[in-house]
Amino acid sequence: MTTITNASFLSRPWPVITILALAVLFVKSTWFSASAVVPALTTEWGLDDTSRAWLTMSVQLGFACGAFVSAVLGLADRWPSHRLFAGSAWAAALCTILIGLVANGPAPAVILRVLTGMALAGVYPVGMKIMATWTNRERGLAIGMLVGALTLGSASPHLLNVIGGIGDWQRTLLLAGGIAAVGGAIVAVAIREGPLQTAAPRFHWRHVTAILRERPILLANLGYLGHMWELYAAWTWLPLFLLASFEARGIAAYWAGLVAFAAIGIGGIGCIVAGALADWLGRTTITIASMAISSGCALVIGMTFGGNPWLTTGIALLWGLTIIADSAQFSTAISELAPPGLIGTALALQTSLGFLLTLITIWLIPPLVALVGWHWAFSILAIGPVIGMWAMMTLRRSPAAARLAGGRR
Repeated sequence: MTTITNASFLSRPWPVITILALAVLFVKSTWFSASAVVPALTTEWGLDDTSRAWLTMSVQLGFACGAFVSAVLGLADRWPSHRLFAGSAWAAALCTILIGLVANGPAPAVILRVLTGMALAGVYPVGMKIMATWTNRERGLAIGMLVGALTLGSASPHLLNVIGGIGDWQRTLLLAGGIAAVGGAIVAVAIREGPLQTAAPRFHWRHVTAILRERPILLANLGYLGHMWELYAAWTWLPLFLLASFEARGIAAYWAGLVAFAAIGIGGIGCIVAGALADWLGRTTITIASMAISSGCALVIGMTFGGNPWLTTGIALLWGLTIIADSAQFSTAISELAPPGLIGTALALQTSLGFLLTLITIWLIPPLVALVGWHWAFSILAIGPVIGMWAMMTLRRSPAAARLAGGRR
C-alpha cells in the first residue's frame, strides 16, 4: 500500500518545506505561551520581576540543556528525524496544557516550562536538519521559511491571548498546547528526510570538539551569539514595554497585545525575504545589514516610551522585521560549513550555546528598567549585534566563505 510519504506531492522539496514550516509554526506556539499571559499571572499569582523573567528563562534553559544533550549524543543525526520531531512536539504540547490545567503558582509552572524547552530542542534544530536534506541551492530561503514560521509561532500566543480574552490565561495555554499537538501529528504523518540525507558517522566526542575548533564555524557561531544576545530579550520584554508605554497614553491593553503580535510576527516576513536575498547576495551581506538595523532600533525605541504610539509602533515593527531576519542565515551557514553527516549535531550545538546566552539578557532587562527606566533599558541589547557584525565581516574575508550560498559571501 502506498503511504502518504511516497506520494508524488510529498516527494518534491517545496511542498515538504511548506508543510514542515506550518508544523513548526504550530509547535512553536508553546514557546511564549506563558510569557504572553504574564500580566494576568502577575495579578493572580503575585509575581515579582524575577518570577516573571523565569517564565521565559526557564524555557531558554530547558532548550539549551536539551540541545546540548542532543548535540553531544548526536540525536539529530542518528534518530529518525520525523519521529524525534513529532515526539518532542507532543511533549511540549503536554507540558503547556498541564500548566493551564494544574499549575497554581510559579514553581510548578517554571518546572513545566523547563521541560517544554527541553522538548522544543527536538523541534527547531531537527526541523532545520530536515530542511537541509531537501534543499541545496535555495537553502537560505528554505531555512528562512522555517525560522519565519518559528517567528510567527512565537508571536501567536499574543494573538491567542487577545482572541481568548485578556486575563483568561488558561485558555491561551490550552489553545497553544492543542495547536502544538497538531503540528507534531503533521510531521509524524507527512514528513520524511529528503534525498540529500547523509549517513551519520559513529558518535565520538571528537565530533563535537572538531566542530568547535573549526574557525569558520566559530565565526558563524559568534555572529549567531551576537544575534541571540538581542533577540529573545526583545521578544520577551517588548510586549510589556508596549503595554506600559500605551497605558501611559491611556490606550487599552488590547492594542498593546495586537502590536506585540504584529511586531514579533512580522519577523516571519523578514526571514523569508532575507533568505531569498541571502541566496542571491550572500549570507554575510544580509546578516550584517540586518544586525545594523536591529541594533539601531534597540538604541532608539526606548526614547519613544510614553510618546506618540504610532512612532513606537513603527519602530517596534521595524525592529521585529530585522531582529530575526538574519537568524536563518547563521543556521544555513553552519549547514554549509559543517562536515557532512554532522549537520544536525552542529546545529544543535549552535542553538544550545545561543539559547544559553539569552538567559543573561532576559534576566538583565528588569533590573535595568528599575535602574534607568524603559527609556534606556533596551540599549544594552545593541552590544550583541555589533559583535556579530564584526564576526561576519571576518568570516566574509575567510576562504571558507566561498562555501556559503554557492560562493556568494
